[in-house]
Amino acid sequence: MSELAAAPPGIGRQALEALRAATSDICDVIPLNAPDDFYLLSATKMTGKGMLVESVSSPLEYDRTAAHIARGGLDHYHITLCYQGQIRFASGRREIALRPGDVCLIDMAQPNRTWLMGAGGERSRQTSLILPRPVLAPRLAHPDSSAATLLPGCDRRARLLADQFAALWQQPETADAAAVTAAIVDGICDVIAEVAGRAADARGDVGRAERRLLLAAIKQHIDANLHTGALSADDLCGRFRLSRASLYRLFESDGGLAHYVQDQRLNRALLLLISPAARSKRLIDLAVELQFSGDSTFVRAFRRQFGLTPGEVRDRAEAWSRETSAADGPLHVLGRG
Repeated sequence: MSELAAAPPGIGRQALEALRAATSDICDVIPLNAPDDFYLLSATKMTGKGMLVESVSSPLEYDRTAAHIARGGLDHYHITLCYQGQIRFASGRREIALRPGDVCLIDMAQPNRTWLMGAGGERSRQTSLILPRPVLAPRLAHPDSSAATLLPGCDRRARLLADQFAALWQQPETADAAAVTAAIVDGICDVIAEVAGRAADARGDVGRAERRLLLAAIKQHIDANLHTGALSADDLCGRFRLSRASLYRLFESDGGLAHYVQDQRLNRALLLLISPAARSKRLIDLAVELQFSGDSTFVRAFRRQFGLTPGEVRDRAEAWSRETSAADGPLHVLGRG
């Protein structure tokens, strides 16, 4: 989400009043600076079992009272990640402060107050995964007293959750992606339950859920960095705070880390070869871009993987495009469609 420029005079006050009207049954909105300077930019996305909400705001306070709870009937948990600025949250006698990278669990069935504050004149920025109570409560040992549970950003699990929040934003809203989205949300819930105190009858799933999320986060990182040389075991162990043995165990079912990385680079090469935008790229340039030592090494690995050379795949894609007048290359150029 990109932050917008400051609103013209008077717009801030109008935005504040609109927000107050929309949330009157949920909480009181109290700006911590002049109403004319009020600013809020938000984006939402459904995640199947819940909803993601990301917001950038000027300093403000949300006050959710017992009257709001009785009036609004909202019975959800928020799993909130602080990206920028500071969040203070208080529920009963519990009060916590979040800084960038920290994650907390908020129970909207309990009266609470939340302060969003920037640092050095910046606006605050945070993302919340909003979940109906039945999704998370059965996993918690004490579902009615887990509010204000803090997971500090220095904990590896906080970084893992941040990666998965990003993955949820990137998931397409299609039927094919629904299972992946549901699995990510389940994994996030299991990790939060481990931090907050897990129900005894669900305890056995925690380690597996964390490993599943960790593996997904590492694979997302690999996919985003196939063109770089920073995918060695040492690089990944440093970024994800893993031992080499733990990293290798995660990739055992994929044939090992090196095998997985090369497979993904070859899959990326295939997509580039059938893409009209990249058909003019020389094979040597494509090989170097994907971190192969040379074009001959690339060609041999590609042929072992797909049964054709890169040149043959490109020729088939170009012929298919000429015959069909299609703008995009076919995914069945290997004769497997």
